[in-house]
Amino acid sequence: MAIEGFDYKGFAENMAGQARELVPADLKDFEKDYIVKTLGNFTMLAGEALYNDESLKLNAEQAVFITQIIAEWSFHKSIDLIHSGILPQYWDSIMQKIAFTIFEVAKQAIMRNIPQDQLLQAVEHHVIKVYKQSIEELEQKGVIDEDTKNKAESQSNIDAMAQQAQEEQRRLQQEAAAQEASAKAESLQREENKARNKSERSSVSNQYDGVTNRQMKLMSLALVLKLLSQDKVTTILNKFDSDESLAISQYMNMADLEARLDGDLVADCLKDMRDVLPVKRKLSKENVITDLKDLYANNSREKIERILKNERPKIKRFVSQAYDGEYGDLPLHVAGVVTEYIKESL
Repeated sequence: MAIEGFDYKGFAENMAGQARELVPADLKDFEKDYIVKTLGNFTMLAGEALYNDESLKLNAEQAVFITQIIAEWSFHKSIDLIHSGILPQYWDSIMQKIAFTIFEVAKQAIMRNIPQDQLLQAVEHHVIKVYKQSIEELEQKGVIDEDTKNKAESQSNIDAMAQQAQEEQRRLQQEAAAQEASAKAESLQREENKARNKSERSSVSNQYDGVTNRQMKLMSLALVLKLLSQDKVTTILNKFDSDESLAISQYMNMADLEARLDGDLVADCLKDMRDVLPVKRKLSKENVITDLKDLYANNSREKIERILKNERPKIKRFVSQAYDGEYGDLPLHVAGVVTEYIKESL
C-alpha cells in the first residue's frame, strides 16, 4: 500500500521552487539551472522509491523527512561542486553517489528508530566522506590536480550559510539592542522634558497674571463646565462653597478663558481635581444640624417653611428643632434626605 498523504511529486516541485529562490546570485544561469534540476530530480526519485516500497512501512512524515534531507544536501553539495573548479561533466556522478548514500543511511536509520539528531549527524558524516572520496578519485585519475582537489575539499556551502545566518542573527540582535537603547534614551528624555515642562507650567500657573495654583484649577474646571448642560453645571457648583462657586461662574463667563489656559496645564489640573472638589462628608447628626443651620443663616425661616408646608408634622418639627441647634427623632438617613431636599429646593 502506498504511503497515505505523501505527495512526493508536489513535494519535489516545492523543494525545487525554494531552491531557485535561494541559489547564489553570483552563479551563471546554467549553474543555477543545474542546482534546481539536480535537487528536483533526486528528490522526485527518492520520494517515488519510498512511496512504492511497501516493505519499509513508512508514514508520510518519515518519507518527507528523508526526501527533504536529500533535497537540502543536493542543494549544498551541488553549489560546492560548482565553486570547486571541477568541470561540469563530472558533477552528476558525484551527486548521484551523495544522493544514494543519503537515501540508504536515512532509510536504515529510520527503520532502526534512531533519533533524528543522530540520524542527521550520520548523514552529514557519510556525505562528507563520499564527497571527499569522489574528489580524490578524480585526482587519482588525473582529471584534476592537487590544487583543485584542495579547493574542492575546502568547499562547504552549508557551513557558509550557517555562518551567514549567525552573522545575520548577531546583526539583528545588535540592531535590536541599539533600538532598545535609543528607545530608552528617548523615553528618559521625554520624561525629563515632561518634568521640566510641568515645573515650568506650575511656575507659570503661580505667577501668570497673579493667578494662584488653586485658582488655575478652578479655571480649568470652568473650562470643562462650559461644555455641560446648565442642570449638570448647577449640580456641580452646589458642591462648592459660595466663594468658589461664584469664582467658577465668573471664570465661565470670561471671554478669553481658553486663551489664558495652557492645554497641558488644564490636563494636569483636572488630574489633581480631587484636591479641589469638596470631599463628601460622612453623614452624622452634627453635620445635618450644621447644614440646616447654614440654610437658616442664608435663607429666611419663612422661605424654608414654605418649602415644607406640605410635609408631615414630624418633618416640620425636626427642621424647626434644628434651627435651635437640636437634633430631633428622625432616623439619620431620613434627616440627610430632608436636608438635601431643602438645599435643592432653595
